[in-house]
Amino acid sequence: MSQKINLNAEELKGFLTYIHNNNQLLISRHLPAQTVNIEGEAGGGKTSTVLQLAKELDMEVIRKNLAELEDVSDLVGYPCKEHEMLSKDKVTKKWVVEGSIPQYITAGYAPTGEKRMTHAAPEWIQGKDKPLILLLDDYSRASEKFIQATMTLLENQSYNNWKLPAGSFVLLTSNPDNGEYSVSALDNAQKTRVINVNYKFNVEVWARWAEKTGIDGRCVNFLLLHPELLEKNKDINARTATMFFNSLMSIKEFSTELPLIQQLGEGTTSPEFSTMFTTFINNKLDKLVTPKDMLLHDNEPYVIGEIRSCIGVGPQYRADIASVLATRLINYTIHYAENNVINQKVTDRLIRYATDDIFTNDLKYIIIKKIINANKQKFQKLMLNADVVKMAMK
Repeated sequence: MSQKINLNAEELKGFLTYIHNNNQLLISRHLPAQTVNIEGEAGGGKTSTVLQLAKELDMEVIRKNLAELEDVSDLVGYPCKEHEMLSKDKVTKKWVVEGSIPQYITAGYAPTGEKRMTHAAPEWIQGKDKPLILLLDDYSRASEKFIQATMTLLENQSYNNWKLPAGSFVLLTSNPDNGEYSVSALDNAQKTRVINVNYKFNVEVWARWAEKTGIDGRCVNFLLLHPELLEKNKDINARTATMFFNSLMSIKEFSTELPLIQQLGEGTTSPEFSTMFTTFINNKLDKLVTPKDMLLHDNEPYVIGEIRSCIGVGPQYRADIASVLATRLINYTIHYAENNVINQKVTDRLIRYATDDIFTNDLKYIIIKKIINANKQKFQKLMLNADVVKMAMK
């Protein structure tokens, strides 16, 4: 029986990029391209990860949800009868669909008497000539007829007389057969036709995505403080949590809208999730200093004071909050550097965080290593500071 590898969203993108590139080599050697089956909990981000990958590879995505299709012909095309036609000079032979015979006879062709059954190319593939990603969602929820039909498509990237454009990539997504979902158990013949990946939610990967996407920073802080709500609770997933967070987008002051927030939380996630979120607000943890202020605020003493106030000192030190602020700072800084010049003021601010006693040594090390590794060119000035180099080399 085939095994599964465990990957988070970022690891999955790197893995799929490799498989895509390796497929090009296989195809050039007339070997079949490989398909990947991404298995994971509903709402975890499998499909969105594939869409992000397609954008990075500049490839079109054709997405088909197999659980929603009613007729297998919607996926593989309609069966049709073709007749072999011979040109007047008896040199050229063509297979043509039955309805086109009259026009070929007019053009001088004659039937040879040979016939065959084939499939007309489905509507979604017609006119496509550039490599694409065919994403077949809910593979394990599909009926047996769809699973059987896709086996040929997965193995050959073709179905009877039509083919996917050369260089295309077929991906499957499915839910686990763990009793939580209504799925069809895949037999060994089906499993061994694909590379199986177990997709795992990772809160730090989600936080990096959320920083780029513009998810409310207060909500990012909450999930970083309570990753167990998604990692250990199958009733809540990244999709529902993000839906809840987006429903709060227009609320400027959370503390004045607690009843509404509780309602929105219960309508999208669960009473437990929304109650913990309101507790988070009551504890004023939605007031943590923002990563934008940490990096860019003009009044450095004020910002340092805000950070110390959030983290606490001595017996009141909150290692969990310090970790959240460090993570947000790293993600915001890396995202900021993608479209902005890192000037001396920003460099000096980062040096302060890496060398002062604001954060513990382990967090200072993580801040420096992750920021520099993300963009060595933009942050090369950091490595000119001896104390930063000392910290980075620990």
